[in-house]
Amino acid sequence: MTAEPKSQEHPKSPTALLVLADGTVFAGFGTGATGNALGEVCFNTSITGYQEILTDPSYTDQLLCFTFPHIGITGTNGEDVEDETNRRGGAPSGARGVIMRAAPGQAANWRAQDNFDHWLKARSLVGIYGIDTRALTVHIRRHGMPHGIIAHHTNGKFDVAKLQGMAKSWAGLENADLAKAVTTTKPYQAKEAKWILGSGYEHSKDTGPLVIVIDYGVKSNILRRLATLDLRVKVVPCTMNVAEILALEPGGVLLSNGPGDPAATASHASPLIQALIAANMPIFGICLGHQLLALALGAKTKKMEQGHHGANHPVKDLATGKVEIVSMNHGFTVDETTLPAQAIATHTSLFDGSNCGLRVKGRPIFSVQYHPEASPGPQDSFYLFEQFHQLIAQSTERQTHDI
Repeated sequence: MTAEPKSQEHPKSPTALLVLADGTVFAGFGTGATGNALGEVCFNTSITGYQEILTDPSYTDQLLCFTFPHIGITGTNGEDVEDETNRRGGAPSGARGVIMRAAPGQAANWRAQDNFDHWLKARSLVGIYGIDTRALTVHIRRHGMPHGIIAHHTNGKFDVAKLQGMAKSWAGLENADLAKAVTTTKPYQAKEAKWILGSGYEHSKDTGPLVIVIDYGVKSNILRRLATLDLRVKVVPCTMNVAEILALEPGGVLLSNGPGDPAATASHASPLIQALIAANMPIFGICLGHQLLALALGAKTKKMEQGHHGANHPVKDLATGKVEIVSMNHGFTVDETTLPAQAIATHTSLFDGSNCGLRVKGRPIFSVQYHPEASPGPQDSFYLFEQFHQLIAQSTERQTHDI
């Protein structure tokens, strides 16, 4: 196949293609691992934090297009990785491929330990640059998130028809329970707390109540925010049953973020969450955890056209009127019209009015669609972890008083 690159900066022949299921082809140049990466194509509007974004397990089976043109310029390091399972020796999870406007270039940052291209190769991430990412973003906004494939072949030879066929036949994210693929295989303690300039991550004093984090694809910084409050944090597989969880005598349970279709994951998550609700357990849900809580309460979720992916999303707290600037990463949303009477909507997106939070009437249970552990505000949403801590303390005090 002969194809001209979209970028006018590079007259040489392309070494990578992005082929969409509808036959649209973007020609550019490969970076990172060679081979093919198949998934759902979405765009992210963040200007910084590309390493954290690409390693978020919620991006499993997705190809990520950055709208900011200069990606990779600050290099990579060992501290800004968010897939906790990989940090503990497991296989990497997160995005399958990355799409960029400009070549990554050499790292220029005092924290950099590696160049972006080498880091991509180490994680088997296929990348393409030199394409018109604005045109791709407009395509997604008009037609929704397409299935696509990034092909990086150094010889520049591509079978476009075959690549399109692979994209068209891919099953997609709907009806996909991906949480089981990224969850930890065994429980572990998480003691890494907040990051301190010059010394790295502190360790939790580990003196507070026990919090069980059900791992549907948890981000490392969620665990750090809990540990920073000196809570004892234990991460468990999403396949653990409720009897095993309650036997640990937790003060509270956090339902983590994660990838895939929440309705598919709910087939095994809902009975567990419903049992925790019946036990009057303090519960905090984040992103997928928010959707799973809503489903367990009887609500429904639905696929979004473009999804919300970025670090500049305004969300309104309906109780206080406060607007938070938050980080988001989801392609499904809770259908607020299906929330039962016991579920009260607490937050809404000021971009499209979609539901961004709920609480359960009369119970120590709440959740948000966005990522309060991320720092675009930079600390607009940290209060939610403190709120969870307070609910745990109040619940523990009531139990002690009853005894």
